[in-house]
Amino acid sequence: MSEVYIFLADGFEEIEGLTVVDLLRRAGIDITMVSITGSKEITGAHNIKVIADELFDETGYNNAKMLVLPGGMPGTTHLLEHKKLRELLLRHNSEDKMIAAICAAPSVLGMHGILEGKKATCYPGFEDKLIGANYTNEKVVKDKNVITSKGLGTAIDFAASIIEHYQGKEAANRIKSSIQYGY
Repeated sequence: MSEVYIFLADGFEEIEGLTVVDLLRRAGIDITMVSITGSKEITGAHNIKVIADELFDETGYNNAKMLVLPGGMPGTTHLLEHKKLRELLLRHNSEDKMIAAICAAPSVLGMHGILEGKKATCYPGFEDKLIGANYTNEKVVKDKNVITSKGLGTAIDFAASIIEHYQGKEAANRIKSSIQYGY
């Protein structure tokens, strides 16, 4: 069973979702792509089709250490409206397990009360949905059990932050160097 799960819905931002999957797998971190749609085939916000590893209702989350939400529209709206995902996020948060969201997706965390008293960032225009959060304009923010990031342009930094959480800064820098990021 995987330790990291990324949730995909029709209309997700492909770069945000797939960059996380790609870089975590390069780092040797087991990540599972989960469809919340009932079909393994997901169509991204830019009409790119992706095949998820598993379906939401067929996946056990007992070993889950981190849940990841990519942004994009209407993908973020679908994530927000998914009742079982909401329950999973709330349970995960109550157990102080890691949750990460990028772009518009931090709004899902805010709307579910997960950002209360935590620093967070998001795509410009979604700040009012970060209910209870202390908004910051940083590229990536880690506060307690939550990592948030601004959007597509920060996807590598976001993925690197997740790698750093699991394996340390040196491992994150090694992955960034291997893809020529920052040169």
